[in-house]
Amino acid sequence: MTLPNSLSVAMREGSAAEHREAESSEFVERLVAGELAAEGYVELLIRLRAVYAALESVGHLLRNDAVAGDFCDPALDRLDAINADLAFWAPDPPTIVSPATDEYVARILASAQWGGLYLAHHYTRYLGDLSGGQVIGRVLSRTFNLDGSGVDFYEFPEIPKPKPYKDEYRRRLDALGLNATEQQRVVDEVRVAFQLNRAIFEELADRLGQWQLVH
Repeated sequence: MTLPNSLSVAMREGSAAEHREAESSEFVERLVAGELAAEGYVELLIRLRAVYAALESVGHLLRNDAVAGDFCDPALDRLDAINADLAFWAPDPPTIVSPATDEYVARILASAQWGGLYLAHHYTRYLGDLSGGQVIGRVLSRTFNLDGSGVDFYEFPEIPKPKPYKDEYRRRLDALGLNATEQQRVVDEVRVAFQLNRAIFEELADRLGQWQLVH
């Protein structure tokens, strides 16, 4: 694979297939269609809490890293928002067993070895939250007639305009000046990140029969 000079383009184009596969999972399709009961969404939130706890802990370690440091922006942090949403949806959330989440968390923690690997996970989650995640927030609000509660995860008070933020994020990616070998490592890790997301969705899809929302 010949990589373009633009790291942001390489990350997007190099992971396009894995991205599509994650987005097309049955669990995501039901969620976006407004056909998922609250219990199913709670199960997703619990898994995401573990993922973002790992992301933020490694981000704290790498805040002065030459590659990832400038991307570790507290305005993106989601853990407090997820905890607030869980308090709304399930004050006493169930204890879950999730091999897919455990594998995802382990991979994020391992990415601390090089900022480029961590950046692949940072990009996959946070830019996704600022993009398609906004759609999910609107669907939840409409499906459950929410009045601003329970969707803190999708709100970024310090980023009122996601598009300029994402454009600047991509500009900074391209300015890193990684060589071809380093770019390939990042792209490969982005692909893994999407595969790990899909594994969580597939795990949840196995229980969709329990969470069919009846309108």
